[in-house]
Amino acid sequence: MTASSQSGTAGPVVVVGANGLVGSRTCVALAARGVPVRAVVRRPGTAPALAGVEEVVGDFTDATFLPGALDGAAAVVTTVHPMGSDRETQEQVGVGGNGGVARAAAEAGVPRLVHVSTAAVYDRSPGAGDVDESSALVGDDDNDYSVTKRDTDAAIAAADGTTRVLLRPPAIVGESESSVWNTLRPAAVRDDPSARSAPPEGTWAWVHVDDLAAIAADVATGTVASSEDGSTGPVEGGCTALNVAAGPATQRDYLGTVTDALGVEPTWTDEPAWTGRILAGRARAWGWEPRVGLDDALAEIRAGLT
Repeated sequence: MTASSQSGTAGPVVVVGANGLVGSRTCVALAARGVPVRAVVRRPGTAPALAGVEEVVGDFTDATFLPGALDGAAAVVTTVHPMGSDRETQEQVGVGGNGGVARAAAEAGVPRLVHVSTAAVYDRSPGAGDVDESSALVGDDDNDYSVTKRDTDAAIAAADGTTRVLLRPPAIVGESESSVWNTLRPAAVRDDPSARSAPPEGTWAWVHVDDLAAIAADVATGTVASSEDGSTGPVEGGCTALNVAAGPATQRDYLGTVTDALGVEPTWTDEPAWTGRILAGRARAWGWEPRVGLDDALAEIRAGLT
């Protein structure tokens, strides 16, 4: 099925950050649907080498680059945030860059924009309970990542003129050298004993990257039809948040798997922890259902470490 037959708009789907964990898997999901992809990367030769995927090299934070990259596009998916960088860089690239893409998409007449945000924008302090799309967001005193992702969402919401969807996943698991939860966090657990401690019953909210990429592709291509009500689909011309989370899991599930695979001992603490869930009922109402279960996700993490 082509982009034009799904969304009623001819043209490719532009994926910004196509060489990253989520961006590359989104390209795979789109290509599998027969949708042409314009893969935006900063370094030549880093976009997925797939039929129907055109690599476009440039800096998405450069306003002069965006008109050409977005010309004739059916949709754009933004996946970039410099996690782990200093606050100024996160504001410049995350807030400014993604906000600029949203404004440029509106000016170019791109019908849909999908932004990969994060469930870290929600207040998940101990006792906060379950979280849906109407839940309270973090305050200004929270960590740089959560605050700048919150502000990125606000910048995109302010860019009227296209239908915008903010995907809010929790921990994104999936095999990749750049994967925080499959590779980078386990490396810290291996090398730093202080990274091996957690409250065992604290929530470990998660989703597999392939399930996240599937909903990004379905929304971008119009497989999920627009609606006047965000509970059934993206609000036409509006900005709709969408939690994308798999089944329940705890820190014991995740950290226990990682430490066991690495041959080190976890330290279970009794500190207060968030024990709620990221509720994804809206995503399910849009037709999404995660296919990767917890056992398979943990087995993939274990296999990558052993």
